[in-house]
Amino acid sequence: MQEAKQDPPIIIEPQQTATSAVIWLHGLGADGHDFAGLVPQLNLPTGHRVRFIFPHAPVQAVTINGGMNMRSWYDIRSTDFMNDIDAAGIRVSCYQIYDLIQQQQKAGISLDKIVLAGFSQGGLIALHAGLSHDHSLAGIMALSTYCPMTEQFFLHRETPILMAHGEFDPVIPIRVAERSAEALVQRGYTVDWQTYPMEHQVCAEEIAYIAAWLRKTLRLPD
Repeated sequence: MQEAKQDPPIIIEPQQTATSAVIWLHGLGADGHDFAGLVPQLNLPTGHRVRFIFPHAPVQAVTINGGMNMRSWYDIRSTDFMNDIDAAGIRVSCYQIYDLIQQQQKAGISLDKIVLAGFSQGGLIALHAGLSHDHSLAGIMALSTYCPMTEQFFLHRETPILMAHGEFDPVIPIRVAERSAEALVQRGYTVDWQTYPMEHQVCAEEIAYIAAWLRKTLRLPD
């Protein structure tokens, strides 16, 4: 487990010196390679100067999968996603993301130019890490995910949040995601909520929307 935590993230550098960063977290059982191939599909403007960082979750036993060891940001004990929560595991992963944010700061990227993104488990960590960090970030992108424990959030209500979900998601039912978005709105956050006719995945229309959202959020040139 310790060795997995130390695996360096996959980093995709822009052609010119990076001035923005997107830290993108994978889902259960995947790794940092999972979304790295999506970067060219975003068709960001030439000279965008965005560094993409794709970290690997630690390898640990996942209860819902029979205790099998796999890359996971926290344990999933049951399908009662909003109540049966590995709060301690979520917190540990948040600190891993805080470290990555700090590394980008040390590399010269300001906090208002850092986006946290994630899919499924990774989206939950992106929300929890972004909304509990000491300082506000540029934005949070949470795809095909959910967000328990929203009652603990009170910081950074100005941070833009994009949540997108598949209408036919058999893994995380869309109603669970909708309740999460509604809870965040009730806490005073602005959530850009998008749905697509898909399952637990991403689709071309969603990728196009993500690209436009990143251009706006990071204030990229046309």
